[in-house]
Amino acid sequence: MVLNPAKREKKSQYDQKLCRLLDEYTQVLVVAADNVGSTQMQNIRKGLRGDSIILMGKNTMMKRSIRLHAERTGNEAFKNLLPLLVGNVGFIFTKGDLKEVREEIAKYKVGAPARVGLVAPIDVIVPPGNTGLDPSQTSFFQVLNIPTKINKGTVEIVTAVELIRKGEKVGSSEAALLSKLGIRPFSYGLVVVSVYDNGTVFSPEVLDLTEDDLMEKFRSWLSNVTSLSLAVSFPTLAAAPHMFINAYKTALSLAVATEYTFPQAEKIKEYLKDPTKFAVAVGGDAAAPATSAKEEKAEQSEPAKEEEEESDEDLVAGLFD
Repeated sequence: MVLNPAKREKKSQYDQKLCRLLDEYTQVLVVAADNVGSTQMQNIRKGLRGDSIILMGKNTMMKRSIRLHAERTGNEAFKNLLPLLVGNVGFIFTKGDLKEVREEIAKYKVGAPARVGLVAPIDVIVPPGNTGLDPSQTSFFQVLNIPTKINKGTVEIVTAVELIRKGEKVGSSEAALLSKLGIRPFSYGLVVVSVYDNGTVFSPEVLDLTEDDLMEKFRSWLSNVTSLSLAVSFPTLAAAPHMFINAYKTALSLAVATEYTFPQAEKIKEYLKDPTKFAVAVGGDAAAPATSAKEEKAEQSEPAKEEEEESDEDLVAGLFD
């Protein structure tokens, strides 16, 4: 099959553009573009203009360009993108913050009606309340087993009903009812499915992690490492302080139970021989704050007395004036 020269030229330009972007950018968001219209895509391109570029294309062409470019440059990390090219996906090359770019993309989601044959991306629940429909429209609700009643000449839904479950296809009755109620249950836009960063591929949920989440994870892992090290008596940097403390407690217990002693254990032994020393030490420490409190109270009362005396003298002088 001989390719049209114009098509061959377009493919060559596309290949050059993709290879140039792979060399220039180290961060790539792989996005799904199901049910995204051309106008919506154009708005997204405008919103990302500056530090991000959207590139869509046929998966086979993109895979071929990436594979050949990886072989030419010797950068095998590019091949990590190949398994991600499944379905209607594209690339967003960016030099900005990945989380901010994803949030910017989410701003351009648009509502869409439930069309017949579409696979529901979410559960669709019809809320209770007055529908504004006249009683002749009750046939729609009866077919779908939705409990209703007539209230002031209009149909009112009694309880919330799960009309469509996630993953199910939209039927004609469900689509007609949602259209009559004016409900647009679905929203479509570019959805980030994977993230590529310097050869590493990870889930977009990682972008939601904060520093507090990372610190909490680190503390949990550190606690597990410490517990394991103590259990198997294997010294690690995390377990070393606990091992020293436990060893000191063991040595102190032996010193108390035997005649063996060392400088740190002598004070404990003295207290055990004569517990009154311990009571005196504690009493002395407690008495000091009490004494200081009394002195402070006395100092505060002296200026008060002086102020009272001065006020009395002023009153007497005023009487004689």
